[in-house]
Amino acid sequence: MPLVELNELVPLVPKGTRLLGLDPGTKTIGLAISDGSLKVASPIGTIRRSKFTKDATELAAICKERDVGGLVMGLPVNMDGSEGPRCQSVRQLAQNLIDKAGFTQPITFWDERLSTSAVERFLVGEADMTRKRRAEVVDKMAAAYILQGALDALAHISAAPSQES
Repeated sequence: MPLVELNELVPLVPKGTRLLGLDPGTKTIGLAISDGSLKVASPIGTIRRSKFTKDATELAAICKERDVGGLVMGLPVNMDGSEGPRCQSVRQLAQNLIDKAGFTQPITFWDERLSTSAVERFLVGEADMTRKRRAEVVDKMAAAYILQGALDALAHISAAPSQES
């Protein structure tokens, strides 16, 4: 399945399956899962990054176990909207999942600008978490933040009146 734009995702996701949100970092990949109706994102954990094959095998197992029909990957766009080396790395990870690991689910990207800092602010201000505890949860919470943003945009897209007459 190719890489797709967000507005092309829903028709390609089998009914009743879920979306897996990924926040790919250099050391870990934060993970979040949607519900079957594609409305709510929940953090589920992290994968400590190692070799691509091991990471892809772990992701494939999660996709199978959680009935994942599509993936939403956070894209670390620069504040000015340009894409740097980190974006290239995320795009390459997605392409490798398709080409080398045989992923068949559609994969889309979601601009993750400020997601980690928004989650950090919440965890410090609202949840009053210690630095150690924040480090344990920030990646999966950022993945949920990314996935929820994409789910909200998908709901807005599907609610918009059709332009066809």
